[in-house]
Amino acid sequence: MPSGPTIISAGELLVEFVSHRKGCGLEAVSEYSGPYPSGAPAIFIDQAARMGAATGFYGTVGDDGFGRSLVARLREDGVDTSGISTDPDRTTGTAFVSYYEDGSRTFIFHLKDTAAEAISFSAEDLPDGELILHVSAASLGTPKLRNVIVQAVEAVLARGGRISCDPNARPELMRDDAARQALQDIVEQSWCLMPSTSDLGYLFPGLDEAAAVEKMLSAKAEIIALKRGAEGATLISQGQRFDISPHKVEELDPTGAGDGFCGTFVGLLAQGVSLEEAGRRANAAGAIAVTRRGPMEGNSSPEEIDAFLAAENTRA
Repeated sequence: MPSGPTIISAGELLVEFVSHRKGCGLEAVSEYSGPYPSGAPAIFIDQAARMGAATGFYGTVGDDGFGRSLVARLREDGVDTSGISTDPDRTTGTAFVSYYEDGSRTFIFHLKDTAAEAISFSAEDLPDGELILHVSAASLGTPKLRNVIVQAVEAVLARGGRISCDPNARPELMRDDAARQALQDIVEQSWCLMPSTSDLGYLFPGLDEAAAVEKMLSAKAEIIALKRGAEGATLISQGQRFDISPHKVEELDPTGAGDGFCGTFVGLLAQGVSLEEAGRRANAAGAIAVTRRGPMEGNSSPEEIDAFLAAENTRA
């Protein structure tokens, strides 16, 4: 049985189609592959489960092949899917992504009026025992998802649980003041914050990195994991700081890599792994993720992370 608190998350469940042609901008004819199971909080919870943590998810899918593929993937990887419902009157959400030569990307999301918006949650649904609720800010841009996530945050905190947050502020989804305010409130209540360097300007305009980190630590955060993409990561907690070196890999599809990092990191912390070791393995998981096409396809097992790190040590 997994040890430590149960990690839960709630939010969008969707499938993703990825263009194999760079630069088409979702405007030109291209070959696509998919449907890949996706949704930032779903990628996170799947990876946390792969690390051996006790996990559960709350969301809704349609009564269709896309939805069934999502639930099957999460269940196979060890996630408790009893909090996922099926809406027979709505289809499962979808997203399309295309990359440019410089590594940037463009998305088209279809979430409005899909099953993702039919999500429901009650405090009575929470599992017994100690809890960690993970919030991905990408979910806060959709009003119905946002309302449920805010309810879940309040319920978990009332139970004495902790909040982890990836301030994954995607412009495509964070378009209104309510979403920005919800993110700010959750950031201020989070035990563990895992922003990317690109999130800092959105969260703390006008502040440099050191000042932004100090701002986060002055609230409730005890752990900061600053994701630097191809430059590695920085971990800060209780006077400790660890700068984790990057891995040189050939990038194929970076979508979901940050969620995989966070899932690895929180999943291992929940089981008592040290800050430095959890960060080192999370950094490796993120590197593995970018080498595989499909957001959840990039998730990895402990054995795969071991092999990746061993190979890196051999090359060094």
